[in-house]
Amino acid sequence: MALAATVLPGLAACQAPARAETVTSVAPAASVAKEARAPQVAVLAGGCFWGMEAVFSHIKGVRSVVSGFAGGSKATAHYERVSDGDTGHAESVRITYDPQVIRYDQLLQVFFSVASDPTQLNRQGPDSGTQYRNAIVPLNGEQARVARAYLDQLKAANPWKRPIVTAIEPDRGFFPAEDYHQDFALKNPDHPYIRYWDVPKVAAVKRTFPGLWKPTFTAN
Repeated sequence: MALAATVLPGLAACQAPARAETVTSVAPAASVAKEARAPQVAVLAGGCFWGMEAVFSHIKGVRSVVSGFAGGSKATAHYERVSDGDTGHAESVRITYDPQVIRYDQLLQVFFSVASDPTQLNRQGPDSGTQYRNAIVPLNGEQARVARAYLDQLKAANPWKRPIVTAIEPDRGFFPAEDYHQDFALKNPDHPYIRYWDVPKVAAVKRTFPGLWKPTFTAN
């Protein structure tokens, strides 16, 4: 996908400027997460990790958001290789959060409402391939319970009126992406992809979840 702008080295995807996706405000999870008081970690896959990172970096209680890869092996967890679409990885984010401020089920509500479209199979917006699939990767039994219950709840209500394809995938490890991908929206606010796809998502967080919104970007 060509981009008529200055492109950083190695950026073969996450590059096609277009228009922002439609936001679908979904109901809170009926099954509330019961978590320890210590910081917790969540892994979510929802298309290009630049936008996922930008969205969750503006959520209260989030301490860190790392862009990376889940679902494949460490040996092939490199951006250029993952971009071939045959490594089994999904572009993902690893979110460290304070469960006394933001619960896992609330992170999932943001995920489904703003961060990604759960009806797009092996793509998000302008990006296509299995590496852009929509997936939840529970890291413990409680996360798995909440994710399954919430997915069942949303499938029953289905505010999108289209099939929900979000998968719950086993944890096969998370591998951080290269340094130039981290805090990408913060460091590159004028990048065409960020302006056309991700700035509207961040604005939607503020509009849709004012109680969870924080104006500062949680930089790593």
